[in-house]
Amino acid sequence: MANTPLYVRIERALRARLATAPPGALVPAETALAEEFGVARMTVRAALNALEADGLVERIQGRGTFVRRRPTPRAAATLMSFHDQVRSWGRTPSSRLVEGEVRPAGAEEAAALQLTAAAPTVVSIVRVRLADDVPLAVEYACFPPHLATLLDADLETGSLHRALHERGLRPTLGSSTLTAQPAGPDGPRLQVGAAEPLLVESRVIVDQHAAPLEYSVSRYVGSRYSLRVTFDVQPPREGETP
Repeated sequence: MANTPLYVRIERALRARLATAPPGALVPAETALAEEFGVARMTVRAALNALEADGLVERIQGRGTFVRRRPTPRAAATLMSFHDQVRSWGRTPSSRLVEGEVRPAGAEEAAALQLTAAAPTVVSIVRVRLADDVPLAVEYACFPPHLATLLDADLETGSLHRALHERGLRPTLGSSTLTAQPAGPDGPRLQVGAAEPLLVESRVIVDQHAAPLEYSVSRYVGSRYSLRVTFDVQPPREGETP
């Protein structure tokens, strides 16, 4: 025990505390912990780094270190509005509006929404999506230009899907593609570093008439959001080894 590095002893002491701490609880600041244990801040930082690597704590830039909440997986085959999903976790949803405008459509956006005008436009809404004021994702959503009244909806505390229902449109079916990317320029909005891995979901949703309704790219912090996938296992082909 005498040869055990100081940071390991502190890590073990903090690990025992975290075992009974509620998710989302604030961990004392490095200065407070350094004073409590009688060590330098660098020693405390090494202990916190080890706990963070094990997924027990999460550092949020500008806010502090917190006991990590285990994300409740969303079934990949089902899409619930973000607003309703966060409420189902017992947390409070909100959004921070980054952009809301009608602008020229990019080639990918025009193709996804099947826009045929010579110079198509889209209703572009970019929001940071939060749960209990913790940013989970940056959502880049585009809608056909005839839905410009969406810009009049409550885009920070309300639900866009509810706003669509109020306009007689029901998001019905969708398809999505999942990739992984670093946070890059979205890092500050998500309060993570530029190299933080994000789960990126690109999806198209159609309405009750099978008309394209929404094209969006949602960039989720991987440590704060997860998807659960159910799949079939195909048998090996005749004559092939498994």
